[in-house]
Parts: sequence; structure tokens; C-alpha cells
Amino acid sequence: MADLKGELATLKIDRTRPQRSVWRWPLLLLLPVVLVLLALYGLRARQALSAPEIETVTATVSRDVQPSAGTPILTASGYVVARRQAVVSAKIQGRLEELRVEEGSEVKKGEILARLESFDYEAAVDRARAAVQRAEADLAEQERLLRVAEKLAAEQILAEDEREAAESRVRIAEAQLAQQEADLAFVEAQLQNTIIRAPFAGVVVKKMAEVGESVAPIPPGVNISTSSGAIVALADLATLEVEADVAEANVAKVRSGQPAEVTVEAIPDRRYEAVLRQVIPTADRTKATVMVKVTILDKDEDLKPEMSAKVTFLEPEKDEENRAEKEAAVVLVPREAVVSRGGRSVVFLVRESKVRERAVVLGTPRKDQVIVKDGLSGGETLVARPPDGLADGDAVRIKA
Repeated sequence: MADLKGELATLKIDRTRPQRSVWRWPLLLLLPVVLVLLALYGLRARQALSAPEIETVTATVSRDVQPSAGTPILTASGYVVARRQAVVSAKIQGRLEELRVEEGSEVKKGEILARLESFDYEAAVDRARAAVQRAEADLAEQERLLRVAEKLAAEQILAEDEREAAESRVRIAEAQLAQQEADLAFVEAQLQNTIIRAPFAGVVVKKMAEVGESVAPIPPGVNISTSSGAIVALADLATLEVEADVAEANVAKVRSGQPAEVTVEAIPDRRYEAVLRQVIPTADRTKATVMVKVTILDKDEDLKPEMSAKVTFLEPEKDEENRAEKEAAVVLVPREAVVSRGGRSVVFLVRESKVRERAVVLGTPRKDQVIVKDGLSGGETLVARPPDGLADGDAVRIKA
């Protein structure tokens, strides 16, 4: 019996000993994998946060861009000028006390440009006002004396001749008051002439005087670069046009309203749409040319007065089929999306938060866009204003 109890005791489960979990080893093996995944996720998140933030634009396809509005028939050289420009000077001679503008300052019509010293004119105004006050007081006294004379004359105390003399003195006092008021208006106008205002809205293209210099009225028609005594030269850049000389033998080929294209030497790869506004009805015998004035239709901020320009006059297409052949689908991208890398023109395509560099062949610029002859098919998402350090394969964040 004792042996049986001993054997049964060996079969008893000892609950005080810790039991081993069946998941222990799988969890230990899985833990390094989880840590590696977390590290990779953190690294990727850090790279995403450090990626540069960009704006995007889209390459578009257009059929509205034509190589030209017609067939070139004549080219003439000239200069870009402002149709409305003026050399601003003072109406009176004086010393410049204040100058409020610089080259490039935009001004509105009537805005104050400068002031002349005005102490003597202010003193003259004060003196004229005092003279007006004295004339008013003298008139009031003469009117009082007239009332007294009329009363005495009515009572037959004063002779009629004395009453009429009192009336005459009142009229003389009225005339003196009118004269003093006119003198006051004159000196006030002289004082206002010390303030120089803009005759029209425009841009200051040249400053011709400094504070402390003497300025004077200048005759009309003076040259902007040689005018003496002027203060500033003002031009309305919204009225820019081209003045070109056409040989007498070719003047019959052009007419008002004729389409044209303008190029300037400073921007040789850009063409501006234009139209012939006026053919001057006289020739220059020394050069055997006739001046024409061409209005620029799509002017921009890059155009400046006095730039050298060439005007190509066009003969409008008469055959609609030929014109349709020239209308080809072209890809347009904003200028800001194209950069130069290694002597090549490239753009950066955005795909899955990364950029891909692609070389492109550019065509004719059109305002703020440029034609892409090769490299894009249209519809691509591009980086606008790519940073200098941006390279193929870089991660980026698209700005909301």
C-alpha cells in the first residue's frame, strides 16, 4: 500500500513551478523584424519631412498658337518709344527743395513729384491777404459813410453832390478790393507753381535734377537726354510702340492696320504681336525713308523705352487651307518650369512624390509660356520653379 501511495504522489502536478509559454520563441523571433520595420518607417517618414516642398504646373496642348499671322514681306529697324511721354519741369524758376521720386517710380496723375523753395512766395501770399483785408475794411468804412450821407441828404442837411461823392468812394473801394483779390489769386497761383505734379500716370524713366539745384521752365519738344533745367522725364509704359524707318521704295507695301511682329535685340527669341498704327505722311529726304508707328499688342514688363527693335510686316493669309495647315497642336509649359542643367533645357516631372528629370527642346516663347517641340506630350505634371539642388529621383512634397 505504501508503494502505491508513493507512485501516486509522483503523478501529482506541481503547480508551484512556472509553465513555459508556447508563444515565447515565435515572439522573440518576430521582435527584431518589427523593430527593423519601425526603423525603416521612421527613416522614410524623416526623409518625407525633409523633402523640399514644391508647386506644380501642367503641360498643356493647344491649337491656338500659330507660327505667324501671315507671310513676312518687309523688315524695318527702329526703337521702342512711349507714345505718351513728357519732360517735366517747373513753370517758374527756383531751387529744388524736395524730390519725391527716383528712376522707376510709378506715379499717378496729379501726384506730387517735387517742390521748389517757396519762402518768398508764401510771404507774398501773406502780404496780398493783408492787402485784401485792408481793402475790405476800407470798403466797409466807405459804405458806412455812404449810409450817413444818404441819411443826411434825405433830411436835406447834406448836399446831393456830397452824397454822390460818397457813392463814388464806395465804388472806388470796391474796385480796390477786387484788384487786391486778383493780386492774391496771382501770388497763390505762383505758390502752387512751386509744387510740381505728374501730368499723367506713368513711370519716371530719368531723373534730371537733385535737391538744391536750380530748375527753370523749358521749351516744348526738347530731347529727354539733353534737356537742361528739367526735373524728371515721365513715360506711360502702357503706350509703348515702335517707331521704324521704311525705305521709300517699300512704303507702298505697308498700310495702316497691317499685322506685324516685333523683336527687340535684348530678347531676340521672343516675338511680340503688333499692328501698324500710322504711316507718317512725309519722308526724310536725308535718309530716303518714311517713319511708321507700330503698336505692340502683347507688351510686357521686359520692354523698355529706347530699346532697339525690328519690325516684320506680314501679309495676312488669304487661303484658309494654308492657314489651317500651319495650325498644329503644340505643347505649352510655363517658363518657370524650364531650367538649364548642364547646358540643356530640362523640366522635372512629378511621379509618386518623386521627380524625374527630362530634357526638352524649346520652341518660340509666347508671353509667359514657351513651346516644347520635343520631350513632352502634354498633360504631365511639372515642378514650377525647380530649386537649384533638385536632382533626378529626389523626393518632394507637393504644396497644398
